[in-house]
Amino acid sequence: MSKIRARHVFTSESVSEGHPDKVCDQISDAILDACLEQDPESRVACECLATTDLIVLSGEITTRAQVNWDEVARCVVRDIGYTDAEVGFCADTCKIMLCLHPQSPDISLGVDRQADIRLDQGAGDQGMMFGYATNETPEMMPAPILYAHQIVKRLAERRHADPKTHWYLRPDAKSQVSVLYENGVPKRLETVVVSHQHAVEADETMLRTLVADVVRDVVPAALLTDKLTYYVNPTGRFVIGGPHGDTGLTGRKIIVDTYGGVGCHGGGAFSGKDPSKVDRSAAYMSRYLAKNIVAAGLAAKCEVQVAYAIGIAHPLSVNIDTFGTGVLDDERLQGVVTRSGLFDLRPAAIIEALGLKRPAAGGWRYRDTAAYGHFGRAIFPWEKTDRAEALRAAAGS
Repeated sequence: MSKIRARHVFTSESVSEGHPDKVCDQISDAILDACLEQDPESRVACECLATTDLIVLSGEITTRAQVNWDEVARCVVRDIGYTDAEVGFCADTCKIMLCLHPQSPDISLGVDRQADIRLDQGAGDQGMMFGYATNETPEMMPAPILYAHQIVKRLAERRHADPKTHWYLRPDAKSQVSVLYENGVPKRLETVVVSHQHAVEADETMLRTLVADVVRDVVPAALLTDKLTYYVNPTGRFVIGGPHGDTGLTGRKIIVDTYGGVGCHGGGAFSGKDPSKVDRSAAYMSRYLAKNIVAAGLAAKCEVQVAYAIGIAHPLSVNIDTFGTGVLDDERLQGVVTRSGLFDLRPAAIIEALGLKRPAAGGWRYRDTAAYGHFGRAIFPWEKTDRAEALRAAAGS
């Protein structure tokens, strides 16, 4: 049982859609979306590398879909805002190298061998996955990562919505937010760090003013005090950025993608992987379970761990930890969850419950997950709390 500390500061970071690693994540997930749109049974494990004037697509894809890989990648880069060859990376002029081949038959054997039995599809790999939720924000996300995401997301929205006013902003950016906690409750922001790529002619004051305005826009006023310290482009210059400044890779921002360092992480990345890969689907289901436990009022915070073996449908283990905040002890709560039958943790059941093979039917895309976090936004089905009431009733009985 974790002891709640009387006073501490916790820090998380986020990166914008134009960060080189996030460029790669979005390309990988856009390719997944393109495959699933035509063939929901597609098996995709798509990796991307982006550097000066070059994109490399590699990995394993087995699909009946007819996809123009080059154009999918260029469309993502164009949407992000890399459209000027002078910055060293441009949607229309960069070279694209394709190194794609079908999924290994050994892996597909493990996933498909029970396909004749409904919902008994085996896991696509071994590993452990974690989900987390907390009642410290309405989104049930830790405050530091939530506000770090919202700051860079809002800056990108300003850049896209009014390019004339924000002519000096380029796509690459990072944020970092430090939050003071007292007795486990966020009390105020201590520090905000923003490093934002900019045009050579940019005035430092403009960016500082914009960042302060965005922070006031996305952070609750109760958390903003005159003790808040800002560091905006602390080196004094950030002109060279994006894949030209730093080579990007798919799957390198796993803490940004999840809970900002709060809780545990199983080590698996998400982007570019179809939902037969439990790295992704089981992490989504674990968040769904943890969030419904917190939404049901059964705990103030909750972490769920599941573990799988390749080719085996049922998880090898399930562990629920409420860090001493549960209304029931963790063993009893885990029994309630198991007996309720509300959460089937077999991979095929997860895919069906969350609609992971047909995201477009649910009004979302995998590409949407690939910047600003996979958790904490209502557009995703694993963010629903539609089983909280039934879970509360099961606990009461």
